[in-house]
Order: sequence, then structure tokens, then C-alpha cells
Amino acid sequence: MTKLSVNINKIATLRNARGGNVPDLLKVAVDIQRFGGQGITIHPRPDERHIRYQDARDLKAIVTTEYNIEGNPQHNFIDLVLECKPDQVTLVPDAIGAITSSAGWDTIKNQDYLTEVIQEFQRNGIRTSIFVDPILEMIEGAKKTGTDRIELYTESFAHQYSLGNEKGIDPYVEAAKLANELGLGINAGHDLSLDNIKFFKQNIPGLLEVSIGHALISEALYLGLDNTVNMYLNKLK
Repeated sequence: MTKLSVNINKIATLRNARGGNVPDLLKVAVDIQRFGGQGITIHPRPDERHIRYQDARDLKAIVTTEYNIEGNPQHNFIDLVLECKPDQVTLVPDAIGAITSSAGWDTIKNQDYLTEVIQEFQRNGIRTSIFVDPILEMIEGAKKTGTDRIELYTESFAHQYSLGNEKGIDPYVEAAKLANELGLGINAGHDLSLDNIKFFKQNIPGLLEVSIGHALISEALYLGLDNTVNMYLNKLK
């Protein structure tokens, strides 16, 4: 079964919009795990517009499943990850001020930089994953960095699937096959939803984990958080 890690950035966005502590981010993380979620993902950004760095510290004592911190490995982020020591760090090449992630790493151009960062995290017992587009050369480049896993950036698949084009998954299938051959673990995330997650899971060999936030929290507004988490879990079996 593919694991479900729930990204709780949107909960922090809602909290920050009003100030105070409603909704309570830590309680939501506890509840998601109680409902069956197999991991908690956060993506702190330099401006802390949703997840705050202190949230990352506070969640360390709360997450009893798998703790995944995503972000661009700049100095403050690296220091935060080494302090929190999550189970996994996912490296994402976000530009400062980006609304959301929009591309994977150029693992060839950034090979030396990624290798250095990955080695530092691995020395501290933290599993590493690199956010990549489904491009075979980028998968090969990821392997050379020494990363444990890749996370496939699934925006293109989700868009094509919404248009009725199931062939949009083909590059992801080929990328997954190559990753399996190279011994890289496979995660995936971005715009995955209840509409497309089952099809994606059924077609991607060796899919270990998906990280889902925006769609899951949006769907939960109508369906309820407990129900939505379990609907995902059923589709990921």
C-alpha cells in the first residue's frame, strides 16, 4: 500500500489569516494520524506565511507516524531540518515568494550542490528526497546525488487527467520504471486529489508515498477530515 502523508500547510494558512491558534495546527496533526494518516508533511517558507519555523519544532513531539519537511535547502532551512531531525526531508527548488511549487530540480546543473546538502542530512540520519519532473535525465541526475528517493512533481499529470487525457501519465510511468531500476524510492505530490489518485497509484510501479495537502483539505471542507483521509487510504490500497 502506498503511504499517505498529509500536508498541513493550508491549516496554518487558515490559522494565520485570523491570528491566534484556531484552527490548532498541532491538534489537526494529531487528529490526522488518529484518522489513519501515515505521515505529516510541512513546507515552511522563508516568509513563514503559513507554516512557521516554530511549528516545525513543535510538531516534532506530535508526529508519531512519519515527519516530512519540504523546502529549498537554504541556510535557515538546513539549520531547521538539522534541529528537528524529521524522518524525511524533501528538497524543493522554490523561488522566494512563490505561491506554490512549480518545477522540479535540474539535478544535472545542481548536482554538486544537492550532493553536498544530501550528504549533510544523511549524516544526521535523515532520509532524503528530491522533487523532480518526470524527465529521465533528471532521474539519472538524482541518482548521482546520492538521494534516497525522488518525489515526482505531478502537476502536469493532474492537469492532463482533468482534461480526460490518461496518456498524461506515460512520462511518470517511464520515470518510475527508471527510478526502480536505479534503486531510488518513489514519492509523488502536487495536485493529486480524490479524482485522480487511484489512477495514478495503479499505474506507477513502486510508489511508496504521496504527499497531499491543498486538495485533501479542500475536499475535507465538504466531506469531513476523518472521512477524506480514509477515502484516500482506500484509493491507495
